[in-house]
Amino acid sequence: MPAACESVLEDIEDIVSAEDVKPHDRQFVRRNVFPKVRKRNSQKNVQADDEPPSDSIIPGVQKIWIRTWGCSHNNSDGEYMAGQLAAYGYKITDNSAEADLWLLNSCTVKNPAEDHFRNSIKKAQEGKKKVVLAGCVPQAQPRQEYLKGLSIIGVQQIDRVVEVVEETIKGHSVRLLGQKKDNGKRLGGARLDLPKIRKNPLIEIISINTGCLNACTYCKTKHARGDLASYPIEELVDRAKQSFQEGVCEIWLTSEDTGAYGRDIGTDLPTLLWKLVEVIPEGAMLRLGMTNPPYILEHLEEMAKILNHPRVYAFLHIPVQSASDSVLMDMKREYCVADFKQVVDFLKEKVPGITIATDIICGFPGETDEDFQETMKLVEVYRFPSLFINQFYPRPGTPAAKMPQVPAAVKKQRTKDLSQLFHSYNPYDHKVGERQRVLVTEESFDSNYYVAHNPFYEQVLVPKDPLLMGKMLEVNIYEAGKHFMKGEPVSDARVHTASISRPLAKGEVSGLTEEFRRSPQNGTNWKAQPSAEIPVKTRLSSWMALQLPWQQEGGGLKILSVSLALLAVLVMFYYGGMKTEL
Repeated sequence: MPAACESVLEDIEDIVSAEDVKPHDRQFVRRNVFPKVRKRNSQKNVQADDEPPSDSIIPGVQKIWIRTWGCSHNNSDGEYMAGQLAAYGYKITDNSAEADLWLLNSCTVKNPAEDHFRNSIKKAQEGKKKVVLAGCVPQAQPRQEYLKGLSIIGVQQIDRVVEVVEETIKGHSVRLLGQKKDNGKRLGGARLDLPKIRKNPLIEIISINTGCLNACTYCKTKHARGDLASYPIEELVDRAKQSFQEGVCEIWLTSEDTGAYGRDIGTDLPTLLWKLVEVIPEGAMLRLGMTNPPYILEHLEEMAKILNHPRVYAFLHIPVQSASDSVLMDMKREYCVADFKQVVDFLKEKVPGITIATDIICGFPGETDEDFQETMKLVEVYRFPSLFINQFYPRPGTPAAKMPQVPAAVKKQRTKDLSQLFHSYNPYDHKVGERQRVLVTEESFDSNYYVAHNPFYEQVLVPKDPLLMGKMLEVNIYEAGKHFMKGEPVSDARVHTASISRPLAKGEVSGLTEEFRRSPQNGTNWKAQPSAEIPVKTRLSSWMALQLPWQQEGGGLKILSVSLALLAVLVMFYYGGMKTEL
């Protein structure tokens, strides 16, 4: 067989021929190579220099602006987030321009609320602000285009807001959207004893449950808050006690449906209310939040007794939404108009003077002129003193958004017609000349009066005297408007002070337990409850690090014990060595 090549390759180095570049020449050539300098984008350079490395950022010293839209439940969440951030060292500011980070707490009930939320995100980005998003909008639809790349904290994860803010300030994007669970059972949400900053130091908002049992075809909130999950009675009572100890004189109970409270944990709303009434001090009041007709029907007798209690406002918010059974069926409201009337008629009879507030949606898909006229008749008959009128907005992802829509002009006209009917009567004219007991808790929007409420939670404006704030007193009603009355304090009447202690100053953090006070930098070292969450590729923030022994309870004793043990070991080794030498 002929050879494949004429010469035999004896060694691998023989591959290099005489004509190839030698190592010495190759090194010489390198010395004559000059690197080409690439021009950098000076604008990008400036921006990069403005942003310090994430490792050099000290968390807990920045200013944070918080904006909340929506219901009292959302406002309570905002207060809890503000409290935790302030307890850690962040400064909560009312000036959005000076803030380093914007925390935007959203509402998904109607399109305009989400539009405001979206516009605020855009404004924050234009102002080079860090942004953290919270509330029902990102919880329900976290993959929306305008939310991409932004940090999100879910409605049940508000106890971890410090983590999310800290990582966002460092330039990371964090998303915590999981549910709080205990042994597989969904919980009501974050702990109730977390620090908070009350918007009004005299009013405590307590969420008694989250989610609901309904599946209304127009509701987007269900996508965010989920099914019913109630807090245990003892936790709610403890929270109320703590609030009164911090100078609160009015408690609001809130949720997506207070009437459904307890059905998931084997109790009910009247049982909770009777327990709460036991701890309300003289001069303080309790206000019950919204309840849907189906769940209050079962407890009418007990609810009437509770609403007659002198420390409970004779007030109930019961949304009817429409007076047409066919529309209610399309809404999947699970009651008929007769059910609503039964609740209202019974309470009006058993609780004289009770205030019934309600909601109505104008222009729901399929609503005819006849359907709308039924709603108008209902308002004419009951003349609700508090009526929330909403033009229907189709929310993305809801069944109602896919239904044939009522023309926009028709919806607008129906909303206008109902508003005109509502403003055609004055519900308080007959109360001029009455002597009423009121609790003063707020300042009016025009800052000219203090705002008080009588036993029926009707608004009464009183003189702006600082001595009246937080007090229960008697007034003579001398004027009435559409939404308010005006009262003059009775000079010889007794004034009640509900506060067990001095109310907290505006902006002061409540709920700072010993657990928080002993933590580094007033930080928080509590363990978050177990939750299922979207994996986050980010290192844990410093405040979640393990405590050193001297930061834990009994730390001094532990150190002493360890030191003595080490000393004993050293002594044993020392004397053992001496015996060996001898």
